[in-house]
Amino acid sequence: MKISGVLLAGGKSRRMGRDKSTVLFHGAPLWQNQVELLRRLQLREIFVSAQTGQPWRPADVVFVNDDQPSRGPLSGIAAALSRITTTHLLVLAIDMPFMTEDYLRRLCENVGAGRGVVPVNKDCFEPLAAIYPSAARVDFIDALSGNDFSLQSLARKLIAIGKLRPLQVSEHERALFRNLNEPRDL
Repeated sequence: MKISGVLLAGGKSRRMGRDKSTVLFHGAPLWQNQVELLRRLQLREIFVSAQTGQPWRPADVVFVNDDQPSRGPLSGIAAALSRITTTHLLVLAIDMPFMTEDYLRRLCENVGAGRGVVPVNKDCFEPLAAIYPSAARVDFIDALSGNDFSLQSLARKLIAIGKLRPLQVSEHERALFRNLNEPRDL
C-alpha cells in the first residue's frame, strides 16, 4: 500500500495557553518531533493540516488548509484526504509525542485495499493516530455536511461499512496515546 501522512496542527491550544506546535518536548518543538517521526516511516508524501499556514513548516511538507468552517480534526483529515495521491492517509496529532515509529509501522501493516485501521483504547477509538483509506473521503465530507462532527461517531460508521478495521490497544501501548493539552502535562 502507498501511504501518505498528515500532521494535524490546527487546534487552538486554549488549554496550553500557546501554540502546541512550538512547545519544547525533549529539547525540540513538538512539530519537529512529529515530522521526523513521519519521515522515518518513508511515506510517499507528508502534509501538515492547520487553519493557517505554519511558519515552522519544513519546505518538503505540504500545507493543507482545514476545510472551512473548521470542525476540528474532522476538517483537517477531510482536507488531507482530498489532496493525497496514495491509497491511504496516516493521521498523527501534533500533541501525541509518545507515539512511536514501531507502533505506526504496525498500523501500516494492518491496512488493506480500501480499508484503514483505527486503534481502540479501552472503549474509545484513537482517530488521531489512525490510517484512513482514500475512499473514506466521501464519508468525511458527509460528516462535515451534517450535525455530528465527532470522529468517534465517524470511526464507528467506517468500521460498520468496512472502511476501517479496529485494532485493540494493549495495556502497555496505552501510554503512546497520551497527549499534551496543558502546561502541567509537560
